[in-house]
Amino acid sequence: MVEKIITLENMSLVDFLGPDNQNIRQLAAAFPGTKIISRGNEIKIQGQTEVISRINDLLSSLIEHYHQYGQITDKTVNQYLSATSEEAEGRVLAASPDVILFGAKGGVIKAKTTNQQKLVDTVMAHDLTFTLGPAGTGKTYISVALAVRALKNKEVKKIIISRPVVEAGESLGFLPGDMKEKVDPYLRPIYDALEDMIPAEKLKFYQENKIIEIAPLAYMRGRTLNNAFVLLDEAQNTTPSQIKMFLTRMGPTAKVMVNGDRSQIDLPTRQKSGLMQAMDILKNVAGIGYVEMTSEDVVRHRLVKEIVEAYDKFDTDEMARQAQPGSNGLRRDERHERRLRELQQEAELPVNQEQAL
Repeated sequence: MVEKIITLENMSLVDFLGPDNQNIRQLAAAFPGTKIISRGNEIKIQGQTEVISRINDLLSSLIEHYHQYGQITDKTVNQYLSATSEEAEGRVLAASPDVILFGAKGGVIKAKTTNQQKLVDTVMAHDLTFTLGPAGTGKTYISVALAVRALKNKEVKKIIISRPVVEAGESLGFLPGDMKEKVDPYLRPIYDALEDMIPAEKLKFYQENKIIEIAPLAYMRGRTLNNAFVLLDEAQNTTPSQIKMFLTRMGPTAKVMVNGDRSQIDLPTRQKSGLMQAMDILKNVAGIGYVEMTSEDVVRHRLVKEIVEAYDKFDTDEMARQAQPGSNGLRRDERHERRLRELQQEAELPVNQEQAL
């Protein structure tokens, strides 16, 4: 026998559970071989794995229904019990216009800033969308929510999410574990977002059946990504050849998002970011959407916004300083390169008469 606990958050327990927990008792009566117990804001389920999965789906649908309509009645429970899984899921898809999705625990996921809403609208209107913005602006989270919504609405048959694996100070070859264990830390933010939006059992089912794929960018080569919602995250760390490879995987019925942050490029020095180049090359191509996030869209701790603004000011001041002519009329990078040439020449010259002979 397996046990699962579901925590009810951000809701009136009386309106959800019903008077004297009648809604939960009605649900328990429909599954006589299973125990469903409500204590406080927790619902404990004990039974066989397959049955628990079905009850979990029902409760997720009821939670979503509650957040839309504010109450669960015995009639509501009966409707979901008698419906097929597709019918039950379909009842909660017509959310209010500003709601993207209801999370795994019933929380509402929606745009919190003007630019986040612009991102939602742009993705709806375009098959390919580029999004730039600093850390904490919700690029990844909103994108994953849009992908999950498209899957639930049966607009696509699968979700494919990818990130370039770029080493930042530690070689992958020296990290412990097999290849999956090596790259999983790079993909952890994607897993975190998905776990917020899809119940654990269903997410596991989706991944085992390749309905949701999360993979390094290198695994995209040679594929045609069709009838899928495809997200390339952290695209500022792609090379020009990588992003060209990715963009040319796009099938005729695919929805593609490309996210990046120009201030966090981890590529080797002098390596041009493929994202920056692609946006420049494709700027005149019709049908592509572009969204630019700013520090005003940061939805993390208030200090994150101030940190982003401080770094932006530093970068602007540094660029202005480097653009100023030096005492010899050369910019900083030009003086640096000339000094390197002088040092190389000095190393090749004899330093005394004995060496000359």
